[in-house]
Amino acid sequence: MTPTAPATSVVERLEEALERETPHWGIRPVPDALRRFSGVDLAVLWGDLSIGLLVLVSGALLVPGLGLPMAVLAIVVGTVIGCVPLGLVAAAGARDGVPSMVLFRPVLGLRGSYVPSVANLVQLIGWTAFEFWAMGRIANAVSTSLFGLDATFLWMLVVAVVCTALALAGPIFTVRRWLERFGVWIVAAVAVWITVKVLAEADLHAIWSRPGVGGLPFWLAVDLVIAMPISWLPLVADYSRFGREPRAAFAGTATGYALGNVWFYLLGALLVLAAGSGTDVLNLGTTIAAAAGGGVVLLALLVGESDNAMANVYSSAVSVQNARPAWSQRALIVAVGAAGLAIATAIGSDAAATLESFLLLIGSVFVPLFAVFLADWGLRAHGRFGERALFDGAPPGLRWRAVLPWLVGFVVFQWCAPTTLVGWWTSGLGHVVHGWLGLPFPLVGDSAIGGSIPGFAAAFVVALVVLPRRPAPSEPP
Repeated sequence: MTPTAPATSVVERLEEALERETPHWGIRPVPDALRRFSGVDLAVLWGDLSIGLLVLVSGALLVPGLGLPMAVLAIVVGTVIGCVPLGLVAAAGARDGVPSMVLFRPVLGLRGSYVPSVANLVQLIGWTAFEFWAMGRIANAVSTSLFGLDATFLWMLVVAVVCTALALAGPIFTVRRWLERFGVWIVAAVAVWITVKVLAEADLHAIWSRPGVGGLPFWLAVDLVIAMPISWLPLVADYSRFGREPRAAFAGTATGYALGNVWFYLLGALLVLAAGSGTDVLNLGTTIAAAAGGGVVLLALLVGESDNAMANVYSSAVSVQNARPAWSQRALIVAVGAAGLAIATAIGSDAAATLESFLLLIGSVFVPLFAVFLADWGLRAHGRFGERALFDGAPPGLRWRAVLPWLVGFVVFQWCAPTTLVGWWTSGLGHVVHGWLGLPFPLVGDSAIGGSIPGFAAAFVVALVVLPRRPAPSEPP
């Protein structure tokens, strides 16, 4: 036996165990043998995905511009509006057994579905970078405080390796072996502890009575809340396709995400109003450590953040496979993890303003896209496409009659709530709308009506006008 034989044997056994315990699947319909997720499994997954450091940062953005009562209302309204679409796409994925981007093939055409695939890849790599950045900074703050070790890049690297490993393991392993046995219980316990400590030390009557200082219109705040569940819409079916039943997928996904989203948006707002935190993730981390027991609490919170980054990395690979199904999913996962790490190292120390614009940009892309999907899948296709329409029967090119309402909704969203992340686009749109057409820009001063509802309504109405009725699929439900 050669010296390398034992090592080779170990590697082979590890590969066999990985494939047995963490089966990966491409973009074809998932077979019944791999459809292991119940509604409870999906509720655990999405409840945990809705809880994280960046959700706290997003909640902190709502105040003190809004007073606490209006912030609570914005959180509840935005969560409901955002989680219903999330649950519907989850149900579609469970019914047809395919990932989210494949569901857009009958709507936009085969090549047309590459457009949201690219948009989703961009947003997911962006989210991956934000997650690695936030987790690395928090871990570094703890290590600096406890051990005098100041090495942000080292911690970003550790975070990237761990989260990429979870993505390689896949969603079934992550939910069944990690979240349900350990992760969700750790996160829930820490989240309850932080919440109790913040509430115990807060003067709730004074906070509730304190008016907002202005600067953030109510409906724009709702947009910021909607954007968080909507950001998961292009990948929710990547996980619900492993579900056993569409109704359970809808209920588990929507309910699990809604509970966590309301909780952590509100907790983020309370950390600002009650504990005096800033909106930067490091300020929030320092406030949590001071209020709830130091670095150990933060480290436990990082444990729960790992699956958020895992989902971003995993679904980036699945989105690429919509266009290139023969490419190795695991090689793509490693590439995305590396790209996220590289971008994370370039993010500035205070990314709160960037995150706000990023959320609004995500909403402007995916809220109108869901409106077109709902019109076509829900009303024109009777709530089911069928395997033929998703693969061999999908229009091979770009289905312009579906792209048109998507573009209309995107422009209306941007007209009502311009984002600053892509400055040249905002300047150009303002020049056309205000300079050439003589119309107000934004449509209502200070973006007071937000962009989600007008953008959705415009895309949905135009889609109903231009999209034809589909025959019922031949496959049995």
